Amino acid sequence: MKLKVASLRGCGIGLALAAACACQPRLEETVRPPSARVSPPQFDRSAPTLQELKNARYSGVGEASTFTLTDGRWEGAPFQPGAASKASVTFVRDFRLAGDLNGDGIEEAVVLLAASAGGTGETSYLAVAGRAAGQVTSIATAPVGDRVQVRDARIAGRRIVLDVVQAGRDDAACCPGDLVTRSWELAGGALREGAPVGTGRLSIDALAGAEWVLQAWAWNEAAPATPEVTLKLDANRLAGSAGCNSYFASVRPGSSPGALTVGPAGATRMMCSEAAMAVETRFLQQLGGVTQLRFVAGRMALTYTKADKTSGVMLFDRRAAR
Repeated sequence: MKLKVASLRGCGIGLALAAACACQPRLEETVRPPSARVSPPQFDRSAPTLQELKNARYSGVGEASTFTLTDGRWEGAPFQPGAASKASVTFVRDFRLAGDLNGDGIEEAVVLLAASAGGTGETSYLAVAGRAAGQVTSIATAPVGDRVQVRDARIAGRRIVLDVVQAGRDDAACCPGDLVTRSWELAGGALREGAPVGTGRLSIDALAGAEWVLQAWAWNEAAPATPEVTLKLDANRLAGSAGCNSYFASVRPGSSPGALTVGPAGATRMMCSEAAMAVETRFLQQLGGVTQLRFVAGRMALTYTKADKTSGVMLFDRRAAR
């Protein structure tokens, strides 16, 4: 009998241990080796790249409700069968801003798109694009205006800010002259514009306070990175480096906004390499024929006419603060 009692007690202890073990999670269920742990999915929080933006799908621009750019351009069908006029949208001059516009910790990109309906006008639009489910997607668009020139652009806090040249009350459509600062905020999936602030009229003084570096001889012809050609407004005259020598030239305003005349340039007399002297000669020749100051997507554009009556546009970037 004692043996049986002992056996029963042993069984009780065994049952108690079994019950206690059943209440505890198994070791292999609570501690996984590092190799077996599941990492959370990783999201790309950066803004879309320039290449992605030039081949993205957008909506709400001009005559096209939804369209996809290919290498920065989209073209629709003719408005009339057999007609030459077509709606088109173009990505403007590698313009791109990046920043978190809605506070979600993921960057959006801001671009400029130019829409044409086949006439002389060209309406600029701001477009915001981001990433969703691994794809670049259009978030919002807003019109900037017909033939509005963008002098400078930035993201300030969560606002998109543009310094523009746009038509004033008495300006012809071809020749806008009002300097205005405009801003937009991304809210509820739309770009909402704040009150514009006028800052003056377009004149040669728009170049003051900055040094400009030549980037292109013409719309589709890049200038060499070296020797560097620079331009700044210095005491009512243009001055800088022509590639080898320092130069200066008088400048006076014309009768319409942005119109100007540049006088003959004076320069120092150093000799440099043949390539540098070729750059200098070409720049001073084109500078002497400058007749118009404009801005394109943050770049300064100087329109010139050469002695043979051919014309072109030199493009300059504002030198970044050092």
